[in-house]
Amino acid sequence: MQFAVLSSGSAGNCSLLMTDQHKILMDAGLSGKKTKELLAKVGVAIEDLDIVFLSHDHGDHSGGMGVLMRRYPQLNAFSNTGTWKYLEETGKIGCLPKDQINVIEPGQTKCYGDLEVTAFATSHDAAQPQYYVFSSGGKRLACLTDTGYVSEEVEYEIQDADAYLLEFNYDDLMLRSGPYPWSLQQRVRSDHGHLSNEQAAETLARVISSKTKHVFMAHRSQQNNLNYLARDVAEEVLAARDADVASDLELHDTEPMAPSHLINL
Repeated sequence: MQFAVLSSGSAGNCSLLMTDQHKILMDAGLSGKKTKELLAKVGVAIEDLDIVFLSHDHGDHSGGMGVLMRRYPQLNAFSNTGTWKYLEETGKIGCLPKDQINVIEPGQTKCYGDLEVTAFATSHDAAQPQYYVFSSGGKRLACLTDTGYVSEEVEYEIQDADAYLLEFNYDDLMLRSGPYPWSLQQRVRSDHGHLSNEQAAETLARVISSKTKHVFMAHRSQQNNLNYLARDVAEEVLAARDADVASDLELHDTEPMAPSHLINL
């Protein structure tokens, strides 16, 4: 498998996963034009995509889904019943071609050629949020952002992966002293909000293993976090908890509208 984060944050979320048989987007929170532009930067033509997995209905994850599905009829799009129903009823992303809509529910594992996907429920203020563990060629990629907390059940699903896409959304001090009104701060901190740097790092320390080589620190708030703060907390917690960390583990920053390195798993 190969993986890159194309864009991460409230401006739009979109990642690329490639196996021998598939070229896959996880989330489609960018315009069609921007998605095509960022894919080209990692050497992939948008016409070669064949699958999109959608985590939830919020616009920074789903905003470009309708355009992509209508413009590229080869795309098969996957999410759960609640998300598809909400998007259809609200019309947020326009008319969706029904022959391209596919369902994968939380708790299900499905295989598509050389790709195995497990969906699991998360805790966020969306219709039916879920994220995914992708497996191919003996490698596992666990993806988890946009959740207010991480349950034991979710930790079980994502443990011992070769790579993680994990939310490091906010630094608590920056959130408290930043521009957000108190009501929005409470929403971010709630069980249906986002993970702080500390929450993410503690989760990582519990699920990581010596086989883990890459961690993408994702969905960082532009107002309430800084890359070095997230990195410092991750390194401190992993050391303090005596986590089973590989000597060659790489922590990757992610940015809005700027692709990460394309890694090989």
